[in-house]
Amino acid sequence: MTLLTLTMEKQKIRLGLYTLAVSLVALTLKMLAWWLSGSMALLSDALETVINVVAASFALAALHISNLPPDHNHTYGHGKVEYLSTVIEGVLVVVTAFGIFYAAWTHWRAPNTDLAAWQGVTLNALGGLVNLIWGLTLLRQGRRINSPTVTASGHHIIADVWTTLILIIGVSLIPLTGFYRLDAILSALIALNVLRVGFSVVRASIAGLMDEVPDPATLQKIAEVIASHGGGALQAHDIRARRSGTHYFIDFHLVVPGATRVSEAHAVCDCIENALKAHFGPDVTTIHVHIEPESHLLPEGIPIP
Repeated sequence: MTLLTLTMEKQKIRLGLYTLAVSLVALTLKMLAWWLSGSMALLSDALETVINVVAASFALAALHISNLPPDHNHTYGHGKVEYLSTVIEGVLVVVTAFGIFYAAWTHWRAPNTDLAAWQGVTLNALGGLVNLIWGLTLLRQGRRINSPTVTASGHHIIADVWTTLILIIGVSLIPLTGFYRLDAILSALIALNVLRVGFSVVRASIAGLMDEVPDPATLQKIAEVIASHGGGALQAHDIRARRSGTHYFIDFHLVVPGATRVSEAHAVCDCIENALKAHFGPDVTTIHVHIEPESHLLPEGIPIP
C-alpha cells in the first residue's frame, strides 16, 4: 500500500469519527428543541438524527474493516463491507420512518395545543446549520477519496437538512395559524422523506453488492485508456468492470497479432495495466487481461491504433 493510499484510508477513518461527533452534537440540539417545544414534528426530526448517529457508528466500523488487507478468506479484500453498512443504514431509516408515521397519526388524533414553537425552532435551526456544513464536507470528501460510505453519509445528512428547513417554516406557522394538527402533518412529511432516503440508500448499496456496472463515463474512460496505451495490440473486447468499495476490478480480452511473442504481449499488458492504475490508483485496481490471437477479432471490439 502506497503512502498516498494509506493517507486516504486514514482520512476516511477520521471523517467517520468526525461524522459521529457531529451527529451527536446535532442530536443533542434537536432533542433539546423537542423537549423545550413539545412538538411532535421536532421529535420526528430528532429521531431521524438518531439514525444518523447509528449510521455513523456503522460507517466507522465499515471503514475500519474495509481498510484491512486481503487475507486467505477474503482474497479480493474487504471493500464490500461498506455496502453492507449502508444497507443496514437504509433498513434502519425505513424502520424509523414507520415509527414516525405511527407517532404522527397519534398526534393527529390528539394534537398538542401547548407548544413553545419559537424556542424549539431556534435550536433546531442551529442543529440544521451544523448538519449542512458537515454534510457538504462529506459529499466533497467522499467524491475525492471515492468512498461510497462517506458519500452516502453526506447525502443522508443533507436530506436531514432539508427536513430541518421544512420544519423551521412549518413549526413557526403553528402558533401563527392556531392549526395544531400541522404538527402531525409535518411529522408525516418527515416520515415520507425519511422513507425516500432509506430506499435510495438501500438501492445504491444493493447495486454495489450485486456488482452493478460502473457509470458509463467510467467504462468509457477504461476503454480510452486501453486504446491509447495498447500499442502492439489489435483490439480489446468484452471489457468488464466492477467496484468493491473503493477498489476497482477490471478484466478484458486483448487481441494481438498471431506472431506476437509471449514477452511482447506481456509488455503490452503491462503498459495498459500501468496506465489504468495511474488513473484509478495503484493500490485500488486489480486488472486481468486475456490474450487472444487475431482470429478472435470481433466486430464490436475496440480497435487499437
